[in-house]
This record gives sequence, C-alpha cells and structure tokens, in this order.
Amino acid sequence: MGELIDKIKGNANELAGKIKQHSGDPATRDEGKAQELKGKAQQLGGKVKGALGDDI
Repeated sequence: MGELIDKIKGNANELAGKIKQHSGDPATRDEGKAQELKGKAQQLGGKVKGALGDDI
C-alpha cells in the first residue's frame, strides 16, 4: 500500500512543480523545479518499495 501512496504523492508533486515552472516569478519557477524533483524521488521510492515489499 505504501508503494501506491508514494507514487500518487510523487505524481502530484511532479505535476504541481511543472505548473509552478510556468510562473512569471523566478522564485516560484525555482520552487517548481525543486518540487518536480521531489516528486520524481517519491515515485522512485514507491518503485523501490514495490520491488522490495512495503515492509521497508
């Protein structure tokens, strides 16, 4: 179950980050890039949990 939650949170963060990158404010664009990377890391964590089991 943790695998699915991590993947969903990762997708949400990645999408929000991509949206923020289209802002006119440079600080918001930078925040968006960071949020997108966070989302990708969460998705990777979900994949690892899926491969190793949710017990980790």
